[in-house]
Amino acid sequence: MKKLFILIFTSILSSGMVNGQKEPDSIKHPNNPNCEQQALGDWIRQIMHKEEKTKPPKSFSALVLPNISSNPTNGFILGIGGALGWRMGPKESTNVSSAPFTVAVTSKSQLITFVKPNIYTKNNQFYLQGDYRFYIYSQPTYGLGTNSPDTLKVPSDISWMGEGAGGDPLFPMEFNFVKINQIVNKRLIGELYAGIGYNLDYYYSIKDTSYKELPDDTLNTPHHYYSAKNGFSTDNYMLSGVSLNVVYDTRDNMINPYKGIYANINYRINPTWLGSDQNSSSLWLEFRTYVGLSKKTERNVLAFWAFGNFNLAGTQPYLTLPALGDDQRARSGRGYTNGRYRGDHLIYAEAEWRFPISQCSKILGGVLFVNAVTASNPNTDVKLFQYIRPAVGFGIRVMVNKYFRTNINLDFAIGKESKGFYFSGQETF
Repeated sequence: MKKLFILIFTSILSSGMVNGQKEPDSIKHPNNPNCEQQALGDWIRQIMHKEEKTKPPKSFSALVLPNISSNPTNGFILGIGGALGWRMGPKESTNVSSAPFTVAVTSKSQLITFVKPNIYTKNNQFYLQGDYRFYIYSQPTYGLGTNSPDTLKVPSDISWMGEGAGGDPLFPMEFNFVKINQIVNKRLIGELYAGIGYNLDYYYSIKDTSYKELPDDTLNTPHHYYSAKNGFSTDNYMLSGVSLNVVYDTRDNMINPYKGIYANINYRINPTWLGSDQNSSSLWLEFRTYVGLSKKTERNVLAFWAFGNFNLAGTQPYLTLPALGDDQRARSGRGYTNGRYRGDHLIYAEAEWRFPISQCSKILGGVLFVNAVTASNPNTDVKLFQYIRPAVGFGIRVMVNKYFRTNINLDFAIGKESKGFYFSGQETF
């Protein structure tokens, strides 16, 4: 990690600053006269005075890095993570495919393993969306609605107590989690796709660690109260179903887009005959767009992301309800712990400015971002947008593969009474 920061600092001095000031675009570098996008390897070769004899392969990219970071969900993280990138056909007619992955342990005795492939087949005939996870996990829950735990309205026979700082109720939980989501989309026309998928969320060995049965009263928890009220087991449950999916994707690169639009509509049905504890259905709506701010510098981009997750019919188990961090990459809500806000409906939005710091080589970049979330709670009549929780942050980007635009990403974010440091090998969205 120390060597990485030395490389970043030296890169700023060598490729982005002249005599302590940003150099104008008109200044040409001997090793990069046209100020084209470079990667960390180009800069190292320049330092070592070595020429790039052959161009690196452009069909496959693998970024594998030690994952050393910290955030409110996991505490201190140690493991291996990164992202794969490849093309399954000609560059002119086939989009980049990607697969971020992680294997890590944390200071909260968690095991996190996942791979989340998004694959375009040759000539973009099929688009495959996958999400495979196995967690031995722990996280607190705070109840439903964006106001929780600020305003708790529950039946008088329920006693709410917590272990959070300052007396704020939080309820620790431990569980194992298996997720299998696979969607197969067929290209219809242009960049429009439609398909079907199978979706499984299985929680088992659930321990609601602050729940207690008392002779004269009950120390209840959000999870136990919701599960008992709606007829779910408090030890394990399953949400298993099929989905209908529509995707529109004009992004120029899914790993790190500079322009384009991504839209996704997913309608999911969870019948008991497929293994769900109860019948239910849900709707996922997502939209992303990327707007270039400079004709000279493609990397100067304003990016927007919004999604809504809605429980349409029936009742879902508590931990499967729409929650912050419940997107495919589990990257929404930087600044908050995953699951910090949860409800039967949830809407999330984020804006991020991505820009180069080293002006000519563009190896080093930065981001500034702001996000907000709102969730509803039918038990207390809390509606969407009645309460909104924001977060802000900044980050550093180091370009390590200019052909696939793969960055090393380091982010810091602050939310309401919460903060986190994040490390990844692919952009948040």
